[in-house]
Amino acid sequence: MTPAAIIHLDMDAFYASVEQRDCPELRGKPVIVGGHPRRGVVLAASYEVRPFGVHSAMPMAIALRQAPQAIVVPPRMQAYEAASDQIFSILGSVTPLVEPLSLDEAFLDVGGSVRLFGRPVDIARILRARIAAEVGLPSSAGIAAVKFAAKIASDLAKPNGQKEVPAAETRAFLASLPVARLWGVGRKTEALLNGLGLHKVGDIAAADPSWLDDHVPAGHDLWELARGIDPRPVVPDREAKSIGAEDTFEEDLAGSEALLPHLHAQALRVGRRLRSAGRQAAVVQLKLKLADFTLLTRQTTLIEPTDDGQTIYRTVSSLLRREKLAGKVRLTGVAAHGLAGGGAQLSLLGGDQRAGRLNRALDRIADKFGDGKVTTADVAETPPRRH
Repeated sequence: MTPAAIIHLDMDAFYASVEQRDCPELRGKPVIVGGHPRRGVVLAASYEVRPFGVHSAMPMAIALRQAPQAIVVPPRMQAYEAASDQIFSILGSVTPLVEPLSLDEAFLDVGGSVRLFGRPVDIARILRARIAAEVGLPSSAGIAAVKFAAKIASDLAKPNGQKEVPAAETRAFLASLPVARLWGVGRKTEALLNGLGLHKVGDIAAADPSWLDDHVPAGHDLWELARGIDPRPVVPDREAKSIGAEDTFEEDLAGSEALLPHLHAQALRVGRRLRSAGRQAAVVQLKLKLADFTLLTRQTTLIEPTDDGQTIYRTVSSLLRREKLAGKVRLTGVAAHGLAGGGAQLSLLGGDQRAGRLNRALDRIADKFGDGKVTTADVAETPPRRH
């Protein structure tokens, strides 16, 4: 059996690159995709503006102080989602084992594709060339035996490049990196590790795992990652335990009526991903993050499993209306859990059959023209959101 070969493919400054593609006068210019100049955040920064210290998730006020000459454009989520659909269609053409991480990032297991398309490094090159030619956007890729190494390799390859880490060189590749590169190492854990004399990933790899576990939370897990041990497989939607969609808003929103169109759009996205994966959900979850960053999750079990976005929307809207929201909300999310293969028993009333026919028609339109070409009125009128 062909050994697993992981590609991490990541689009370069995705939102900003789409804006530069669609507006030629922005090419080569310092571009920020972002929101309100006082309280918004940077959603994407073109590579031309990054030398000024501007990066995604930075407050817009700080970004504009550092780069007053930057050109600020508002986000166009439908354009980004349409580009994302094209990209994932290309990725799916070489392997069914594609694990989406966001609109512009995915892991692929191409171990079973080498006979058709060549070595993993060649497959990455083919994918990037197709994305550049067919979508008009730059991307970077990391190729490795495990997810963790592939992700770091793609980061180091940016912009518009790729880097391969041979399996036998994984530990050596990781050794010189700062400990903050390890998944699960935030500022507190980084300070703790540094206090123990562990500054590089190689220091952790060389430490005694039992001692590390005694002194650092999840120390053994960090030791395994540092040694290139990362057994997690690529999990496509059809094998995932849950499928979800969430968005952080341009401005915090107050009241259920303001939130419902966003939840509707998210529910429709989740429904389409379920149908694409041939899955149905038995449990629907609502996620809310308040302005003070308090996180609320509410879920319910359905009478019958579903892959219908409208059914999912009705469920999360019911969950939302039970909440007494005292403050504003900065994020909403919809998730489908309890996934099983499609083909649930049809309702005797025939509603499921009608919904199924409608969904299949909408899916065909979306496949041909991209998401958002046909949608509901409330979703069409929803203001832009930030990813």
